[in-house]
Amino acid sequence: MPTSPDLTLYGLRLSGHSHRAELMLSLLGLPYRFEAVDLLGGEQKRPAFLKLNPFGTVPVLRDGEAVVADSAAILVYLALKYDPERVWLPRDPLAAAQVQRWLSVAQGPVFNGPCKARLVKVFDLPHDHARAVEEAGRLLEVLDETLGETPYLTGGRANLADVAVYSYVAKAPEGGVTLEPFANVTAWLRRVEALPRFLPMPAAHAEAEAPAA
Repeated sequence: MPTSPDLTLYGLRLSGHSHRAELMLSLLGLPYRFEAVDLLGGEQKRPAFLKLNPFGTVPVLRDGEAVVADSAAILVYLALKYDPERVWLPRDPLAAAQVQRWLSVAQGPVFNGPCKARLVKVFDLPHDHARAVEEAGRLLEVLDETLGETPYLTGGRANLADVAVYSYVAKAPEGGVTLEPFANVTAWLRRVEALPRFLPMPAAHAEAEAPAA
């Protein structure tokens, strides 16, 4: 691992997508710069940012000359480059596939459930809140059942699966989604928050800028 990696994360700290990437940087103990992107002002749609990510979404990671867009891709990149012991992304094919499954869940059910519910309540974006809450409920049922059998999503220790899913589940109440019936989920959130170098996601507030996913 380079002694002084040149890492810059472009994002919005109230975005769960950005938080995943920043949390991974923190858990790995990597020095980095955070560059806030003015999503409300449309900075993500301007030519300079579109050179980093043509889809115009955050987060984007710059590592020297390398540029990686998309939160899940950033997690994989960081684990492969800066975690030689492969704690966060196992080498075993089945274990790696189990992690990938939860990365897909983070981009599917997590996005369509607690993420969209929060976008409506916190940022007043025009998603179907009732449907998002319903999707969140189904997700939480699966998570609670899974976490009744194992302390983390794929086994006995935390990995990328937990990092990818954590942010929007932790902030689900900001979207009007209750976590109270899901004791296993809330216990898992506390375990993730007890990890060394854990970085909390800021609470939403009225002056928040609306994130683009």
